[in-house]
Amino acid sequence: MADQPDNLSTHTLLDPDEMYASLEEKLRQQPHPIDIGRVHAAYEVAKTAHSGQKRKDGSPYVTHCVAAADIAADMGLDEDSIVAALLHDVIEDTNLQHDDIARQFGTSVADIVEGVSKLTRVQYTSKEDEQMENLRKMLMAMAKDIRVILIKIADRLHNMRTMAYQSPEKQRSKSLETMEIYAPIAHRLGMQRAKWELEDLSLQYLDPLGYKEITDTLDRRMPELEAFMDSMKEKIRIRLEKEGVNASIFCRIKHVYSIYRKMYTQKLNLNGIFDLCAFRVIVDTIPDCYNVLGIIHDMFKPVPGRFKDYISTPKPNMYQSVHTTVIGSEGIPFEVQIRTWEMHYTAEYGIAAHWKYKMGDGSTALRSGDEDKFAWVRRLLESQQESDATDFVHDLKIDMFADEVFVFSPKGDVINLPAGATPVDFAYSIHSDIGNHMVGAKVNGRIVPYDTVLQNGDIVEIRTSKSAPGPSRDWLNFVKSGSARTKIKQWYKKERREENILRGRAMLEDELRHMGVAPDEALTPDILHPVMKKLSFNEEDDLYAAIGYGGITAIRVANRLRDDVKSTRPDHRNAIEKVTDAAERREQQAKRNAKAVHGILVEGLDNCLIKFSRCCTPVPGDDIIGFITRGQGVSIHRKDCQNYINRDTSPENEGRWIKVEWADTISDIYVTTITIASKDRNGLVMDIATVLNSMNAKVRNLSSRSVGYGQAVTVISLEVKNAAELRYMMNRVAGVSGVSSVTRNGS
Repeated sequence: MADQPDNLSTHTLLDPDEMYASLEEKLRQQPHPIDIGRVHAAYEVAKTAHSGQKRKDGSPYVTHCVAAADIAADMGLDEDSIVAALLHDVIEDTNLQHDDIARQFGTSVADIVEGVSKLTRVQYTSKEDEQMENLRKMLMAMAKDIRVILIKIADRLHNMRTMAYQSPEKQRSKSLETMEIYAPIAHRLGMQRAKWELEDLSLQYLDPLGYKEITDTLDRRMPELEAFMDSMKEKIRIRLEKEGVNASIFCRIKHVYSIYRKMYTQKLNLNGIFDLCAFRVIVDTIPDCYNVLGIIHDMFKPVPGRFKDYISTPKPNMYQSVHTTVIGSEGIPFEVQIRTWEMHYTAEYGIAAHWKYKMGDGSTALRSGDEDKFAWVRRLLESQQESDATDFVHDLKIDMFADEVFVFSPKGDVINLPAGATPVDFAYSIHSDIGNHMVGAKVNGRIVPYDTVLQNGDIVEIRTSKSAPGPSRDWLNFVKSGSARTKIKQWYKKERREENILRGRAMLEDELRHMGVAPDEALTPDILHPVMKKLSFNEEDDLYAAIGYGGITAIRVANRLRDDVKSTRPDHRNAIEKVTDAAERREQQAKRNAKAVHGILVEGLDNCLIKFSRCCTPVPGDDIIGFITRGQGVSIHRKDCQNYINRDTSPENEGRWIKVEWADTISDIYVTTITIASKDRNGLVMDIATVLNSMNAKVRNLSSRSVGYGQAVTVISLEVKNAAELRYMMNRVAGVSGVSSVTRNGS
């Protein structure tokens, strides 16, 4: 929606006509022909449609549209994209509709604008659901036309550039969304320039002190760094000229967020980071790339283990270069990237390089080779059909944003999978029938368990049988790729409907009981059917089956049922209260009058010493039990605590377990501990900390350690008000890339 200013800023307001004139001049210099008259018509339509709307800085809203089109022009996008960028907000913010745009500018432009627009007319029960559904729509539109996401990135990039005028709360929420969604999408599309700027702008609001510390230190060290880069650049230039290699050499300081991640993961201050400088050597041919690599290694000492060849094995986002890290004569390490000019354009602009550097005829169709490189977009479209919004976004983050591992089929085909992937992921990446009929796996000629984590270079062979029983539900606990999860769920949906119905109802009833809602109260037609309608289910059995095979989570349905039950309870509670026996009310009142200690009421005792067990760290909302300790009062445990479940029933402990409950009114803050199992990767702790910081979570302690086989365990002590707040935090942390499970200690 258009941003309405609280008050006008004192800065000079932007003139949209001047901005458009600059855009028009830029378009005249594009390598492919642009119909300036058509673009100007789009500007006039946008200017009229957004008339009267202002941005937070007081500028006319259309200045944002022109700025987005200017960024699209920098990407080198085609004429339809520029027109769509100018009009990208008119469906959402004005009275213009798809048909209005299609009549004047064509169906292609109208479809792009509609794809970029958000679902503003649909009501959701939570902000999270709204964001998930918006993302789903955007990616579905992206599967039809990749230009949708390119314009969306241009839109978000300009919004981040002007984020200073927003409230602190919006700055943080939009920056976190940008860091979690848009920067990784830009990376997956190969658009490194946009990715770096989005990350740096987001960091500026997510950790302003950390951002300022880095930029201030870089400013102080810049003369020294520039002298070093000039010296190394000149040495490389002279040597390459001597060897007869035609090359262009560039050097830069690593971008701020890259430095920030390295400081955080390696616990360094900026003065302890030596490889701040990166050099790029651009040559004419691929043989020249390897020739330059040999020359660089002859000039400087290479750092072992820091050589990567992305030319022979390109990244999934089309990125190609040879990387090596060497140590200069001053003892300072620096990175050298070697690539051809075509590789350079692709690395800078990703898919946008298709329009900027490969087209001379104005054609907008992707070449068949380019379409193959974006098959993952079609896979997203397929997977969303069997997933609810929460699962869809979780799978998307893994498939798009996670690091990759490259493995080989027995025939030598390279298959890329999310880091941490298993032979089951490999089998389903080949074909769903291979996964469904899988009975065994070999890695490098040795039989391995299904949950073996694959490593780069592994040769994977899948054994199948027509009599195979089909996939196991346990596979969902360790598969990493969204496509594998979707195909396993599809099999259960088709083959095990009756089982799914029974399992799904049992799961929903268990979740309702955990929330303190009686299933008989929630699963009545008056409560259940409206919720089913909101979730697009016509029959109760369809809903239960979807929960059973994993198409929708039980907790999502239970949350909606709980809210509807609460809205119908007041009259019900009044009716019960009227028929409650007076003596029973007096007994309940007496019980409530007992003095609570740390929010705990102990049966038969008043004002006794209370302590919370460290083994399970209970919080309000947990089912709890007390244990009378000798000389230390009552120790409070969760009822799912292993120490309670495995309680000693010897005579000396007889009668020491005592009934306790939470008081009606609790104002204390409680400390509890969670354990996160994940892939061992760079930036994991920072990503977890960023998510917790976005929720204003108070972290008492955080420790992380590698446990081998590419896995890590992170233990965090948090301050929370109750179990509901804790579950929300755990669910958010579970969405971090690489995280496989989040559990409470003691369960």
